[in-house]
Amino acid sequence: MLPPSERDFVSLTLSESGSYTNGKQWRRQSCWRKWKQLSRLQRSLILFTLMLLLVCGIVTSPTIIAHWRDDALGENTDDGKQPFVLDLKNEYKFILPEPPSEKKGFRKRGPPVLQGRLQSRTNASEGGKPVVSWREAVIDKGQVLDTDIKEAEIQEITHAESRLEAVREAFRHAWKGYKDFAWGHDELKPISKSYGEWFGLGLTLIDALDTMWILGLKDEFAEAREWVATELSFDKNVDVNLFESTIRILGGLLSTYHLTGDSVFLEKAKDIGSRLMPAFNTASKIPYSDVNIGKGTAHSPQWTSDSTVAEVTSVQLEFRELSRLTGDPKYKLAVMEVMNQVHKLDGKTDGLVPMFINTNSGKFTHQGIYTLGARADSYYEYLLKQWIQGGKKENDLLEDYLQAVEGVKKNLLRKSNPLGLTFVGELSHGHLSPKMDHLVCFLPGTLALGAHHGLPADHMELAKELIETCYQMYAQMETGLSPEIAHFNMHEGSKQDVEVKIADRHNLLRPETVESLFYLYRFTKDKKYQLWGWEILQNFNKYTRVSTGGYSSINNVRDPDYPNPRDKMESFFLGETLKYFYLLFSEDPDLISLDKYVFNTEAHPLPIWPEAE
Repeated sequence: MLPPSERDFVSLTLSESGSYTNGKQWRRQSCWRKWKQLSRLQRSLILFTLMLLLVCGIVTSPTIIAHWRDDALGENTDDGKQPFVLDLKNEYKFILPEPPSEKKGFRKRGPPVLQGRLQSRTNASEGGKPVVSWREAVIDKGQVLDTDIKEAEIQEITHAESRLEAVREAFRHAWKGYKDFAWGHDELKPISKSYGEWFGLGLTLIDALDTMWILGLKDEFAEAREWVATELSFDKNVDVNLFESTIRILGGLLSTYHLTGDSVFLEKAKDIGSRLMPAFNTASKIPYSDVNIGKGTAHSPQWTSDSTVAEVTSVQLEFRELSRLTGDPKYKLAVMEVMNQVHKLDGKTDGLVPMFINTNSGKFTHQGIYTLGARADSYYEYLLKQWIQGGKKENDLLEDYLQAVEGVKKNLLRKSNPLGLTFVGELSHGHLSPKMDHLVCFLPGTLALGAHHGLPADHMELAKELIETCYQMYAQMETGLSPEIAHFNMHEGSKQDVEVKIADRHNLLRPETVESLFYLYRFTKDKKYQLWGWEILQNFNKYTRVSTGGYSSINNVRDPDYPNPRDKMESFFLGETLKYFYLLFSEDPDLISLDKYVFNTEAHPLPIWPEAE
């Protein structure tokens, strides 16, 4: 016997003769014939029933929709898991449910941008705090309450946290490269998976300490702290640069001490601070540029007896704070003697200073050249920040700063073509060059900080103009990354504002533009500054990120196909650039409050002194 067929089918037998047709006309005629065969009463009852069903459907549909929406939110999930929620009363921290069980037909819920991206931060039910889901439902221990929070506000919080997480992820990636290939050394070479030494003091690790603390990277911070406590030693026969070791090492240790209260960082700060003091043993009291921290000797570079003005006038914040913490005035006295001498010196033009000063004579050299770029930049920054640090009492500092700002306006500001961008040029013996270093992009942030602390309002307006220029230095490049130096077109008919010479096309992962974006956003809350910063971060990820860990400086910002990596990650990428990205994207004004802290020129926050001091 044959097995029965497994196919399912329906057999239809037609009793009438003639062929079967499935045409639409035949079906319409058949239905209409049957309808006409009904009595008038039967037809009326059928129509009444249909109308009744339609009315009932309309009345009950909101309840059905509401029930479906509750299910979509996961409030009555089969596995009893908590839905995806945001904790708005806990600094906008994200709360993710535990991973749901793998069930057939399960679909992820929540905004796609957050699915699988954010890490669990807090427990939604702790302390009975209400939480808000991305669909606007307030959930308090299982109860749903009314809320007026709009979906746009929830989406804004979502974007803010995703950007913060992107910065944390970038830091982890950079730290992975440093940990794997350069642990305990000064700088990572991410392409060759090796390291470079400058002083042999773990510059990248020390520079990154307070960044890790601010970003909440506790595991990374703990392992770095252990290295500082057990491995870091300054008892080495090595020459270090006074300026660089002060802003990166001394500043980083002091900042981390203030943020954590951990005395190990203060003890290390005292050690390096005392070892740097021989630099000030000169006849003029203008410090040497180099110090041997093991031998206790100091000297100028072999090729000159000059120091740069920026270097000798940008160690004050750190040494002043070291005196305050130790009770020993020698550190503050040494650095303030430098400021007092520079305040009195001849050779300035409307408050603008030359780039070099001689350690023997104590006089300016190479006079007639004025810039806010390399070798002079942080002099102007530290005039304002010392005044803020000391409680706005040191009038000589304020006087010099205000005079310098007016000197910039009078001598260095110009407009480009075709967009009319305001830029800061360089003055050389009466001739203005339309050259602007990326380093000058510290200025918008500094001007905004001064305006915040009560200086003229037009400083803020100038800051807004200049940050637009700094952004365009990125936006007008093919990679979306700024060159080290830009030249601005001033001629009518120019097609592009920014031109870049071949030797100036490199990008070193510098922080100055992001720094100023942070200040402008913190003070104005204008979202465009965050958007500009987000563009820049994405371009860093696109053109400088190395897959095995770390980020690399590049040689050519004008070639997106081959930007030509330089195989070097500067310590300030972790110490400054990523820190300022994080602060820019944060909506918390108390995260390093600018009414309580002042940043040194390496982005290490130091406290503003109490009124009594």
